[in-house]
Amino acid sequence: MTASYRFTICSPQSRVQENGRCITKLENMGFRVGQGLIERFTKDTARFKDELDIMKFICKDFWTTVFKKQIDNLRTNHQGIYVLQDNKFRLLTQMSAGKQYLEHASKYLAFTCGLIRGGLSNLGIKSIVTAEVSSMPACKFQVMIQKL
Repeated sequence: MTASYRFTICSPQSRVQENGRCITKLENMGFRVGQGLIERFTKDTARFKDELDIMKFICKDFWTTVFKKQIDNLRTNHQGIYVLQDNKFRLLTQMSAGKQYLEHASKYLAFTCGLIRGGLSNLGIKSIVTAEVSSMPACKFQVMIQKL
């Protein structure tokens, strides 16, 4: 029995493209999960009054159910931008705090960005969610509401 192996040498550019595709897939998976979770969590709750009430629900109830703690800080400019800060984000606590690992953090945050975006989508809010890590394991999620 003989085995043949095929090795492909990837250029740095193709690795970057593949990494981008993986992050997009993770974000899309998070979106679908977020939609499903919000549907289940809000099944027996009263309607939300406004956008801020929805964001408070995401920061308290949704985050507690998913990550076993509330968001540490919620800020807004009252013009459709919200910043959710988690000082000890559960998915980053096991990673080393060295600066060389910061670039890998995006892989762990893409799913969560999708989770937030999917949850908001099912509550009638179209948004763009981005994440930023300046020091591990703290991270900030910026939610930009898309006005229709």
